[in-house]
Amino acid sequence: QVQLVESGGGLVQAGGSLRLSCAASGRTFRTYAMGWFRSAPGKEREIVAAITWSGGSTYYADSVKGRFTISRDNAKNTLYLQMNSLKPEDTAVYYCAAGSDLATMTLRQSMIRYWGQGTQVTVSS
Repeated sequence: QVQLVESGGGLVQAGGSLRLSCAASGRTFRTYAMGWFRSAPGKEREIVAAITWSGGSTYYADSVKGRFTISRDNAKNTLYLQMNSLKPEDTAVYYCAAGSDLATMTLRQSMIRYWGQGTQVTVSS
């Protein structure tokens, strides 16, 4: 119904930048909130950032606040995560997701309907 495909991951030195993209296809006429999550080895998946359909409201994890920026271009059905001042602790597989609203993205991960396959981000020291 909705397919999400991430891109833009890779290897970067600490202090560098990457921009992740998530292309959505399928039933994108629904007004989904979207977000980015990440999973490091041995750790549970955690919310990174989320955004409402309109882009009017955003959420950032404290660990990335001020460094990452989430945005979306609904005309292109694409979600972005601009990551600046990257740190080794940002190393993880990053997943994009689509859910019904911002609360679902930030508080109720089990209710999120659609997930991408993930893209690896590795930050070297």
